[in-house]
Amino acid sequence: MFRRFMPHILVVVALLTVGLSGSYELLSHALVDLRFRLDDRPASGEIAVVAIDPRSIEAIGVWPWPRTQHARLLEQLQRAGVRDVAFDVDFSTPSDAAGDQAFLNALQNAKGSVVLPAFKQLDAAGKDTSIHVNRPLPQFEQLAWSAFVNIEVARDGRVRSYALGEFCETGGRRTFLQTMGAFLAGSDAVKDNAFLVDYGIDPSSLPKVSYVDVLRGDETALARLKDKRVIVGATAIELGDYYSVPNGRVLPGVVLQALAAESIIQHRTLLATSTAATVAGLLLIVMIMLASWRHLSAARRALLIAMISIVIEAVALVLHDRYALVFDTSLLQIALIAYLAATALDEIDFRGLLRHVAESRFERIAMSIGDGLVCTDQDKRITVWNPGAVAIFGYGADEIIGQPFARLRADGSDTHDLFPRQEAALPATLLPGGATVEFDGRRKDGEVFPVEASFSAWQGADGLQYGVILRDISVRKREAERIRYLAEHDTLTALINRNTLQTDLAAMIETADAASDQVVLLVIGLDAFQEINDMLGHAFGDSVLRAAAQRLRAEIGSMGRVARLSGDEFAVAIPCSAIGGTVAELAGHLSQLFESPLETGARQQRVKVSLGVAVHPDGGHNADELLSNAHLALCRAKTDRRGSHVIFESAIRHELEQRLTLEAELALAVEREEFELFYQPQVELLHGHVIGAEALIRWRHPTRGLVPPGDFIPVVNTSPLSEAVATWVMATACRQARDWQLAGHDIRVGVNLSPSQFQSGDLAAFVSKLLTVTGLSPGLLELEVTEDILLHDEPGVLQTFNRLQALGVSLVFDDFGTGYASLSYLKKFPLDGLKIDRSFVRDVLTQADDAAIVGSTVSLSKQLGLSVIAEGIENQATADFLLRLGCEHGQGYHFGRPMPAADFARQFLAMDATDQRQAGAA
Repeated sequence: MFRRFMPHILVVVALLTVGLSGSYELLSHALVDLRFRLDDRPASGEIAVVAIDPRSIEAIGVWPWPRTQHARLLEQLQRAGVRDVAFDVDFSTPSDAAGDQAFLNALQNAKGSVVLPAFKQLDAAGKDTSIHVNRPLPQFEQLAWSAFVNIEVARDGRVRSYALGEFCETGGRRTFLQTMGAFLAGSDAVKDNAFLVDYGIDPSSLPKVSYVDVLRGDETALARLKDKRVIVGATAIELGDYYSVPNGRVLPGVVLQALAAESIIQHRTLLATSTAATVAGLLLIVMIMLASWRHLSAARRALLIAMISIVIEAVALVLHDRYALVFDTSLLQIALIAYLAATALDEIDFRGLLRHVAESRFERIAMSIGDGLVCTDQDKRITVWNPGAVAIFGYGADEIIGQPFARLRADGSDTHDLFPRQEAALPATLLPGGATVEFDGRRKDGEVFPVEASFSAWQGADGLQYGVILRDISVRKREAERIRYLAEHDTLTALINRNTLQTDLAAMIETADAASDQVVLLVIGLDAFQEINDMLGHAFGDSVLRAAAQRLRAEIGSMGRVARLSGDEFAVAIPCSAIGGTVAELAGHLSQLFESPLETGARQQRVKVSLGVAVHPDGGHNADELLSNAHLALCRAKTDRRGSHVIFESAIRHELEQRLTLEAELALAVEREEFELFYQPQVELLHGHVIGAEALIRWRHPTRGLVPPGDFIPVVNTSPLSEAVATWVMATACRQARDWQLAGHDIRVGVNLSPSQFQSGDLAAFVSKLLTVTGLSPGLLELEVTEDILLHDEPGVLQTFNRLQALGVSLVFDDFGTGYASLSYLKKFPLDGLKIDRSFVRDVLTQADDAAIVGSTVSLSKQLGLSVIAEGIENQATADFLLRLGCEHGQGYHFGRPMPAADFARQFLAMDATDQRQAGAA
């Protein structure tokens, strides 16, 4: 009786297993996805997508977009004659005031309905979490509808269902908020039911136009949107709003919202059939199988099962197509598969098959695996010896079978410590045995090597049996040692690396703290090492690093640890008790160590080093702090005391933190447009007429007021902001000069050039474009260059100067006389003039040397055909003296301090206009 019902019991067990585990869902989803492919259909055309695609992002150039763009888009959509507009774009937080106002105006002028997104997110409060609803800004929500845009992802990572809306608490009362898809479809249902989206609707058939085409008023794009309901959202993959959907497709969120709306419009809101239908189907299958199992042969049973499977899927497809019902047939198909398996098992001698398979499998495994497989009897004598064991130990099967397992051990000792205890093995049919162990084995030729052995035991017909898997792990041991070495050492110099240094340094610090000792860490950098690489090649540079490492290792010996950090930087860590002197003496000694040249193969190479020193505990409480502070001291040494050493002090880090803070504030200053240009007059000394103005940058800090240039210009010039600030200065100065020119004042404006403008971009092309855009006469722009610009890439600078002069722009050498090779530059570069530095002008009346230098400079300039401006004139006597020396133009506080453009125009340009009118009347 039991045997008669065995197949049906197996089917019930299979159904319970997959039903309780939920694994049937994979088949359920696959069958529904197949129906989507078989029952495909086009979109209705009522819903159109305005896509924020890559082309739109590239055209507009920034992200997120200003709301002025969305305002313009809404106006264009109104012009296109759309019915409704839905934005899948976040409007829950304020933007800039102008953008918000523009969008508010567009909403007020909108003729159709506009819906803005609301979305739910977790709102963390202490240890509890609650759901918070983000809604559009109140001023927007007063003029538009709100709709949920949340998309629920199923357990398999795909989006399958979609809700019509949700009830939520608003202002202390419970309200219903539709989803965006329901709004687009014009649904008036007030229920929070969810339905299955019909993915048989082809998403490629949805009318779709690009955001930028609508924004530009493209007539073709606007015509495609007429009388449609429009949803605006992201399709660019870089914006990340993508979801996995059935049949392996990935769709943007905006397209998902449109498909949900299409499902409602086409009455394709798919609903699953009840569990009762599935249970009824299962009962029907069981009844058919019970009635036919003993009356049909195995082949006919299989045919019947196949026919039932096809009929079930045909019915499910009809329900899906005509009635928008999803009939879950997965459990029915699993039941049929289980019956098919039971049919097959009913025809097989299962026990005999299993026995044959087990014996064949053991034989194949034992004779083919690369590992050694050894079996022994209860006396530990070898009974099975596979080819893998022959390869490992060198003994043939005829030499070793019957021998004790102890013969494989290098010391020949007993093996009771390796094998599982008999009392533990006897009660079970098969046991994993003892843990995997390692021991030294001996090959036939006498070589000793490490062996890894895994033991198991089972009760056989002849008593307790043991099985052992043996592996030769000598190669693995060597590789592990090699990997450990590579993880701890620098491969080029064989010194320890940064990670190992930090570990050793931590141990040194712990020992030093216990002994009330100190630890000194020296970070050593090779000066100008990049030049060695550039001139002599990286291979020679590597030999220099190896020689430097060898010299340090030989000098330090066992006193401490020597490491290579990276590039041309090394580190030495030593307990202070092992130094035998002061920390400064040790640093000086290591500097002197490199005074003799390094032996680098065929040649000798001299190098200089700079050192940064930090001493625990004052220079750092742990390894990370000590290494960081020593590196800061090295940076200071390379900057201020190259070739020497600097011992870390807290002031060094304080200065760095101040600089980082200032750099961050300067970056904000660029964004907030806190910079201003002041203008200092340049006058003709004979008559006092203003001939030009030097543009000087000022920073109006929101809390500190006007920041002196000396406090921030050095940081700007050495930071990534340099080029952006220099570009802004030149553009602002040119626009101001053009405004003065249009007002009838031909005032030449001087602008200081930054080295960064020569290192990136095409300066001459930028100036040319700037002159064209502003309309400024080239002769009214004077560019001031300093010696640090001319020090690098002289051919490139010379080419740029020639192109600038060809535009008609003047070039003036600023701070003349303070550099190292100023006279040579007058010969090398095409210059129009020079400015005598204030350091010579300030004491020209009292210092004969300064007077001689100024007089010689003026005389030389006239002979070279260069104009001269003397800076730093603070009184009339100095101006008169310079005029007597032949200097025609001057600049300084005597004539006017740097001032805003409006003050400059009021003080100097109005006065010049009065003088001109008086001269005309005379």
